[in-house]
Amino acid sequence: MEFNLKKIIKALLLSTSEAVSIKDIQKVVQRYHAQAASEATEERPAGEPGTEPAAPPVQPVQEVIQDIIDQVPTLLTATQIREAVDALEVEMRDGNDSCRILQGPEGFRLVISPVYADWVRLLRGEPRPQRLSPAALETLSIVAYRQPVTRPEMEAIRGVSVDSALNRLMELELVAVTGRADLPGRPIQYGTTDKFLDFTGLRTLGELPASDVLSPAQISEWIARATTPVAVGDAEMGLPAADGSAGVALESPPADASSSEPTA
Repeated sequence: MEFNLKKIIKALLLSTSEAVSIKDIQKVVQRYHAQAASEATEERPAGEPGTEPAAPPVQPVQEVIQDIIDQVPTLLTATQIREAVDALEVEMRDGNDSCRILQGPEGFRLVISPVYADWVRLLRGEPRPQRLSPAALETLSIVAYRQPVTRPEMEAIRGVSVDSALNRLMELELVAVTGRADLPGRPIQYGTTDKFLDFTGLRTLGELPASDVLSPAQISEWIARATTPVAVGDAEMGLPAADGSAGVALESPPADASSSEPTA
């Protein structure tokens, strides 16, 4: 038997429904060596005073156990653990395994593959999960990329009210209140939660796909224009001015047109 980090990690993930972090795996390895050292001390026979204990014959089983202990590194780095998890995830995906590894902010979690999710729901008698509406997805995208963001800013980007979509996202615990903006009226700001990262399969917000449509500066300028009232006069609407001068100007022919007429 040889030390196989991938199988050990899979066994740890199978043993619990909670997330297993890198520090948890490192602590397991440390406990393994501490337990092996403790057992070796307990098995050492105590000789009589003044005499050295005779070394017991080494059994083949003990040699195998000692060989396994020697293979286990005393300290696993975070890079080694991540590489093992990534390799295990590729093996599970290529082998069409019924499980997948979900990497969230709290660590690694073993979950059911979406292909076999319906069978698990049938066993538990649970209904199919409801999909997010297009309005909720648009609002969630705005919050994810613009957080912390206020309700007026969301409505300025979408062009419609976000009350229903925002309430739905907060009900699902994908969005939460993060504070108040330093603006007149102190409007409430919203941001995504850790459940959003689990929902999207991201470890950090930095893993969100880059948006190549509009830059943050362009979006901020767009929001500023949308939220700033603009005075529109009669001239901008194409209406005659109050004194009637604009109407006269529209009815009189252009100067260049009159000069182009043939003379007698």
